[in-house]
Amino acid sequence: MAALIWLVAGVLLAAAEVLTGDFFLLMLAGGALSAAGVSAVTDFPVWGDAIVFAVVSIGLLVLVRPMLLRRFANPPALPTGIDALEGKQALVLEEVGMHEGQVKLDGEVWTARPLDATEVYPPGSTVTVMEIDGATAVVWRGP
Repeated sequence: MAALIWLVAGVLLAAAEVLTGDFFLLMLAGGALSAAGVSAVTDFPVWGDAIVFAVVSIGLLVLVRPMLLRRFANPPALPTGIDALEGKQALVLEEVGMHEGQVKLDGEVWTARPLDATEVYPPGSTVTVMEIDGATAVVWRGP
């Protein structure tokens, strides 16, 4: 009889996991199903089955759940729009100085200024976009 109760508890916990998606209830369901199996095979008292449930559940929570969370974690959001332009390479079309300049970035012509106001980048050089400030690409040639 105890095996049937553990089996029902395991199935209900696994079904409840569908609603949460946190892998916590699934680990408890594994413990309950293990207790059901041990209860069906042995003559342990109910407290013995509870110890099996606790040990297996804690083992699953500590060892298996972190791996599942890493495996099914949401991937980082991909930057879009102007956020995706930061870090890209650009070709200097017109000399880039503090108050003027143009670069070709992803096939489009952008006004540009250097990250360090004292620097000037000649046409034909390659620069890295550090940020987008309004409609101006802030660029740096780097070391």
